[in-house]
Amino acid sequence: MKALVTGGAGFLGSHLCDLLLSKECEVICVDNLITGSARNIEHINNDRFSYIKHDVTKPLYVEEKIDFLFHLASPASPIDYLELPIQTLKVGALGTHNMLGLAKEKKARFLLASTSEVYGDPLVNPQTEEYWGNVNPIGPRGVYDEAKRYAEAITMAYHRYHGIDTRIVRIFNTYGPRMRLNDGRVVPNFIGQALSGEDLTVYGDGSQTRSFCYVSDEIEGIYRLMMSDYALPVNIGNPEEHTILEFAKIILRITGSSSKISFKDLPVDDPKQRRPDITKARKLLHWEPKVSLERGLKETIKYFKSILES
Repeated sequence: MKALVTGGAGFLGSHLCDLLLSKECEVICVDNLITGSARNIEHINNDRFSYIKHDVTKPLYVEEKIDFLFHLASPASPIDYLELPIQTLKVGALGTHNMLGLAKEKKARFLLASTSEVYGDPLVNPQTEEYWGNVNPIGPRGVYDEAKRYAEAITMAYHRYHGIDTRIVRIFNTYGPRMRLNDGRVVPNFIGQALSGEDLTVYGDGSQTRSFCYVSDEIEGIYRLMMSDYALPVNIGNPEEHTILEFAKIILRITGSSSKISFKDLPVDDPKQRRPDITKARKLLHWEPKVSLERGLKETIKYFKSILES
């Protein structure tokens, strides 16, 4: 079987390429490296793997057959989509349109990597797939939220109008090796600060919550969804919820850092709660996270130590 992965040199995309290769798939990795890194795929030495440097907001022509198309391409952290607002909107709209067109041409099954950000700053907790969200379309985060909401809409339109076999995964906070140290998200921020002896920056009073899913669990959930027969969105994430202040203290304990915690103003539209309801994933995919936060953080900290020492 042949799979194409857009954003394949990114954090999640590179781990997905690894999993697909372990399943004996042929893999075409597509990435323009705007936020991805060649370093994430340089370890792959496999005749079944190929890389194309390409911006998916422009049409992509592939001669070979494609059985599965995983569309992960997009800036995904606040620091990226706030610096690249137009590119973020374009990859959600034009990029998704182009990749759906390629899937249609190749009669491939298509999976859209959507996000928990489609729920915005949620008024319900945990968030189920039936919740329509509380999103500010003109706020600074709207470029990412609305890009993904549009991507979901056009994916379902291609499914209903063209009969394309589609899947939509709503990815919640995921962490692990190959995240960028300057990613801007809370896990690399806290670990980088703790390892460097800097104060850990907590925004607001730290009472806002997040849930953290280790990358191997997330990728397994994405793969199982692609191999399922369910077309509507499915949450893939860890329902174990922590306040940001609790999480900062966990990082300090595991790293053994003497860093302090400092507080700054909460960014505009920063969600107060983020926790997935994974009832659908459990029932439809027989999936739930297996890696504990302690174990996952130790692996991630080890990775970031190696980056800082290299």
